[in-house]
Amino acid sequence: MTQRRERAGVDELEAVLGRNIRALRVSAGFTQVELAERANVSLGALRHLEGGAGANTTTLVKVLRALGATEWLDALAPPPAVFSPVAKLIDQQRESSKRRKGPPRVRRARNVSA
Repeated sequence: MTQRRERAGVDELEAVLGRNIRALRVSAGFTQVELAERANVSLGALRHLEGGAGANTTTLVKVLRALGATEWLDALAPPPAVFSPVAKLIDQQRESSKRRKGPPRVRRARNVSA
């Protein structure tokens, strides 16, 4: 049931993406044939993309480049935040010190009888 719902969500997103690509193509004044040639993709691949029937990322990138809309890619995949292990360690130490209550624990030596 969950997979079916997820698939429906993916299908809807592909359909929205396809409609938006189509609208961008039409507003740029290209036919599907012209855009496919300009993007160096097959006409069938472009039709699949616009129809929301699935397409690979290579097709998407080529079509967006041909349309001069590569800023879409920034919205789809923003650059990741810079990871700093030192900053992460400092954050963990701050969190750990906030959780401590009362005096620090001290280990006591055990008396070992022989």
